[in-house]
Amino acid sequence: MSEPIETKVKASTAAAYLGSTGLLAMLTAVQDNAGLVSSLPDVLEPFVLALVPAAITGVAGWGAKHTPRRTRGV
Repeated sequence: MSEPIETKVKASTAAAYLGSTGLLAMLTAVQDNAGLVSSLPDVLEPFVLALVPAAITGVAGWGAKHTPRRTRGV
């Protein structure tokens, strides 16, 4: 019998998806204007851009309530 998916996992997954989608939409909208990341070296751009969904996911997981687990008799 599998356990239910924790609220933290659901919140983090949804936040990662929405954050990544939003970031891609913003980049698509401003693709002709590279000013968004032009101040960064080319090598660092993908890593800095990847921090946005990671930060959103971390905050969502931290803020979501923990799902209490049932204890099983030993």
